[in-house]
Amino acid sequence: MSSKFSHTLSKAVLGILALYFLYLFTQVIDVVNRRHVGTSEGTYINNTRSSAELKTLSLKLTENCTSNECRVKNVLDYVTNIPYLINNFTAHSPQETIQQNFGDCDDKSNLLISLLHELNIESYFVLVPKHIFVIVALDNIESKKALYLNSKPYYILESTAKDSDIGFPLAYKLNEISTIIEPFENKELDINNIEYK
Repeated sequence: MSSKFSHTLSKAVLGILALYFLYLFTQVIDVVNRRHVGTSEGTYINNTRSSAELKTLSLKLTENCTSNECRVKNVLDYVTNIPYLINNFTAHSPQETIQQNFGDCDDKSNLLISLLHELNIESYFVLVPKHIFVIVALDNIESKKALYLNSKPYYILESTAKDSDIGFPLAYKLNEISTIIEPFENKELDINNIEYK
């Protein structure tokens, strides 16, 4: 009788372990899907975050602003004044970029877009050969060119150029834009037409 009970108990434990392993496996796949995007140059690893610390910082940086243009400019100024230094490893999290006080285009773009996200400002990653930058949806800004996606204007933010402005000039050809990513869903945007004007 105890042998039969031990055998049944062993099967139950193995069954539970198998289910737990399956659960862990699906969680790993979910993390990979949320953080990795295939591009023509390989795989981009998204390291955006949402946190109370980033929310507090974004509100502090923009406390005197009354418009999204001012909010974007203040956040951009903060990020561009973090020293640029190439990071040869996986992109830092926004918190690591702040703590280490340096970053490359991946690191600084992850921080920039995370801070904009905390302010509920629509923004996306743009991947081009060996670089990444951010675009942001704002009302029409006089005398600034924009990247138009499906006829809607988005202004370029260059996180690696110290004290750069909203509407940074596009330094790439349109056909060099490999992917535009919604960072918090980690999904490629469906774009029918793209213009820079």
